[in-house]
Amino acid sequence: MEVASLYSEQFMDHVAHPDYKYELEDATHVHDGVNPSCGDELRLAIRLNDSGRIEEASYTGHGCAVSMASADMMSDLMVGKTPQEALALCDLFKGMITGSEKDEARLAQLDEAALLKDVSHMPARVKCAELAWRTLAEMLKDEGDSGATTTE
Repeated sequence: MEVASLYSEQFMDHVAHPDYKYELEDATHVHDGVNPSCGDELRLAIRLNDSGRIEEASYTGHGCAVSMASADMMSDLMVGKTPQEALALCDLFKGMITGSEKDEARLAQLDEAALLKDVSHMPARVKCAELAWRTLAEMLKDEGDSGATTTE
């Protein structure tokens, strides 16, 4: 696998011009994620609307190009999804990034995030790519369990 195939123009646009990297002032849920192996950190925020769908998603923080591009792609994909749909997409992404899910038809559900499938051949970068997705899944699972991540 060539590294150049990962760092496509579309990928680099998410790094250089992220649409979702900002502080979401009226978030209903906020959760911090850290990749201790490389120091990537992010704060993920979402706002659920009255029908329970993700109305807006954003992130702040710092990290490598892979973690930041992945967070931007994920935030875009999650707008309009229910928490259950979001969790299913997080599981699908994890399967793709670890190499256990290779069905192109299923991976198409990930939209632009499917660009990151080649990271599965770069073990040191898997945790970078999955940071935002893991953070969202933890946030939504915590909410389902205890409501601990809900902001007032």
